[in-house]
Amino acid sequence: MNLTKLAAGLAMAGVSVMLTIPSEACTNLIAGKKASADGSVMVTYAADSHSLYGMLNHTPAARHPKGAMRKVVEWDTSKPLGEIPQVAQTYNVVGNMNEHQVCIGESTWGGKEELVDTTNNSIIDYGSLIQIALERSKTAREAIDVMADLVDKYGYASSGESFSIADKNEVWVMELIGKGAEKGAVWVAVRIPDNAISGHANEPRIRKVNYKDKENVRYSKDLFDFARKRGYFNGKDEDFSFADAFGEHSAATRRGCDARVWSFFRRFNKDADSYYDWCAGKSDEPMPLYIIPDKKVSLADMQFSMRDHFEDTPFDMNNDIGAGPNHVPYRWRPMTFEVDGKTYLNERAIATQQTGWSFVSQSRDWLPDEVGGVTWFGTDDANTCVYMPFYCSMTVVPEQLKEGNINEFDMNSNFWMNTWVANQAYNRYDLMIPDIRKVQQGLENKYIGSRPEREAELVALVKDGNKEALIAEVNNEGCSIAKEATDAYRNLAQYLLVRFMDGNMKKVDADGNFIYNENGLPVYPEFPGYNKEYYENIVKATGDHFLEK
Repeated sequence: MNLTKLAAGLAMAGVSVMLTIPSEACTNLIAGKKASADGSVMVTYAADSHSLYGMLNHTPAARHPKGAMRKVVEWDTSKPLGEIPQVAQTYNVVGNMNEHQVCIGESTWGGKEELVDTTNNSIIDYGSLIQIALERSKTAREAIDVMADLVDKYGYASSGESFSIADKNEVWVMELIGKGAEKGAVWVAVRIPDNAISGHANEPRIRKVNYKDKENVRYSKDLFDFARKRGYFNGKDEDFSFADAFGEHSAATRRGCDARVWSFFRRFNKDADSYYDWCAGKSDEPMPLYIIPDKKVSLADMQFSMRDHFEDTPFDMNNDIGAGPNHVPYRWRPMTFEVDGKTYLNERAIATQQTGWSFVSQSRDWLPDEVGGVTWFGTDDANTCVYMPFYCSMTVVPEQLKEGNINEFDMNSNFWMNTWVANQAYNRYDLMIPDIRKVQQGLENKYIGSRPEREAELVALVKDGNKEALIAEVNNEGCSIAKEATDAYRNLAQYLLVRFMDGNMKKVDADGNFIYNENGLPVYPEFPGYNKEYYENIVKATGDHFLEK
């Protein structure tokens, strides 16, 4: 992505369109199959952009005649970049996962500006890399090969990028950057150990690795020579750090980017707190690419991790003065502000208001591909969305998740219903979030709890060779779930408006039903007002101005 461009809001095939600055970019979290509670390989992804509409894309499997060409369109601008030869067979792609359980996420970090393509001949941008690799790959390793081959043949038209590339057996982190006036890109890919968790969030994360380990480390053949030629590195090959050679690091980027990964790490490893100093700019000892968790990570854990606001850390967004009287863990953009000539920053958490959509993927080697690959997909803010399960064999996108317009409100849109709920909570977070969690967790627990029985039924159809019935079942359930979640949030949005209207809080019973008096009239509401700190700050700022005489 050119560092001078802003994203145009186009999303294709389930991959995000992002703005280039770290405040408006994406987060990936990773768990290997031996680090997960059920043996899944899991990847999460938040597509964060202030102009991105949350929708689920689908590209059907297809056969193509000899000589067919595939158009390549730049994801950030929708600008046609060129054409490449089409392959004979392309695979079904639902969001960021294909029918073989291959899943790819990304986060942009930009890197050295002089390495953005200057030839004007490169036609493969980062988003096309993801989509084309999903269309053509049966494994994560094959996806890496496809991506490397594409940039070699057709040039790389974006800036520094990190990719999470998973299949049902393993997961890799691949980092890639262009070569400026030279065609192509340099890259490195590291296999995350099965018993480890990892992540990346708009900072390159691959540093010194064992480049002789061909089974777990792969890289472009000119990686070291190119870095030396450009003056980014002058040591021995074995000491090479991709992140330090091509990235642009500062205390601000660590806090805004690596801190998100650290907040994930510390949930599952008691020693991860030691990396706080790196994220806070107090130490130059880097946080590792991956760590071994003290406990297995569940699907629900991964979903909850996408809702992180640095709770219970020094970066906690719920309790500083910026959270206001209702402990709102959000800060409106811009990310920085000035007071008395000094620049200050707002925290950038994993969960953020500008998310278009996010997902938690599961790739599972003990199930047939049609059932093993599932994307738990949610629109708008990950903190308040509902993650809905969609299988990689799905061929129909639910009406509530089809393409829409971020400038046109739609009562039937999952994105708009989630946005309606979230934006009410941004004003009175601590009052509304319990009601939101009740609906959100009720639906998610239902969907998670029903998977074993449901998947047993789907696997039986696969074993019987009844693919047509399987696809029909997967499509019908996906449409039913999307409608249920959207309807529930439409009702929730209306409920929140009624309960908290005019700054009051209407009284409800244990089931959330409004309470009426013996004459059938609504009982008098509560006045939650503000917290003690808020009133103290008013007095500090105004003195006796409001003092009751």
